[in-house]
Amino acid sequence: MTYRNLFLEIGKTPEEIQHRVNDTFDEIFYGVNKFYETTEDGTMGYLVDTGNIDTRTEGISYGMMMAVQMDKKKEFDQLWTWAMTNMYLDEGENKGYFAWSVDPSGRKNAYGPAPDGEEFFAMALIFASHRWGDGEGIYNYSLKAKELLKVVLHHEEMYGGHNMWNEDGLIKFVPGLEFTDPSYHLPHFYDLFAENCFDEDKELWKKCAAASREYLKKACHPVTGLSPEYSYYDGKPYPDHEHFGGRHDWFYSDAYRTIANIGLDYEWADKDTEFGQWCKATANNLQAFFANLPVEDSRGIYEIDGTILEGKALHPVGLTATIAQASLAADGEYALKAVEEFWNTPLRTGERRYYDNCLYLFAMLALSGNYRIW
Repeated sequence: MTYRNLFLEIGKTPEEIQHRVNDTFDEIFYGVNKFYETTEDGTMGYLVDTGNIDTRTEGISYGMMMAVQMDKKKEFDQLWTWAMTNMYLDEGENKGYFAWSVDPSGRKNAYGPAPDGEEFFAMALIFASHRWGDGEGIYNYSLKAKELLKVVLHHEEMYGGHNMWNEDGLIKFVPGLEFTDPSYHLPHFYDLFAENCFDEDKELWKKCAAASREYLKKACHPVTGLSPEYSYYDGKPYPDHEHFGGRHDWFYSDAYRTIANIGLDYEWADKDTEFGQWCKATANNLQAFFANLPVEDSRGIYEIDGTILEGKALHPVGLTATIAQASLAADGEYALKAVEEFWNTPLRTGERRYYDNCLYLFAMLALSGNYRIW
């Protein structure tokens, strides 16, 4: 498979592109503003959510994906060891899942999972198996991925709890609640899960991929391309303002990832499909929306129809990164402009740098042709 390098298209050289990719990884993991830490004995590593001072399955699994894409096996194994040692739940109603929030000391802050962590764990493990081969125990990557892919679909029959995907093949926000998060929908991952799971679940993962593609068409606004943070299964914004820290029916932090995922789906799986044409149109719409905003409102908070709300984006650098990653699918007048703006945007510093810079590195990998299927 040939992976597009959009930085070449804005005039950057292969050498400066690779240097920038390497520097981005090094800054996050080992630089002055790093948020990767290791235990004293060096056996485990973790990415710290610098805004909340915890480690999350989101961040640990993101770190594993970053590491496998960058061919960093040491860091991958350190992260996976942390996850299996401090996050894995071997008893209780969520047995077989991972605690979504853990203190840097290793103490669990919660005993429930967030399904985006599990799906990134599984995909990163599959890629690790293909890139480096399987080891023993928890480092038998392919087996651990298959086991995880089984439990997320069959938790109810295996352990009596809640599955992470509903009967229609749609991922849940959390296993025990019946709504979803558009940014969790990764049909390009599910295509690959179908090829790397236990044989009896192949058709189920194909069903999940098809269901998520249909769902995303409903969740993203047809004019702006914006999606909400949380939604009902029919794509309508989920309006519960009393739980989960306030509003999530708007285009805000979680939702930035949706367009980045759509861009990667187009690159990996759907260039020549009807869904791929929808990805292209949606990416063009979203980039046009942001390009035509007044400068003072260009990194704000919005209803998904584009209504500008009071307040500013909590993660403006992450938003810039995902607008640029949409250019994997976009072909409009703003596509390369978004890539240029991202290239000229530095990594974030300060207490909120974790989420922004995770999205930043993923965009750097994707737009340089280095976010690959292994």
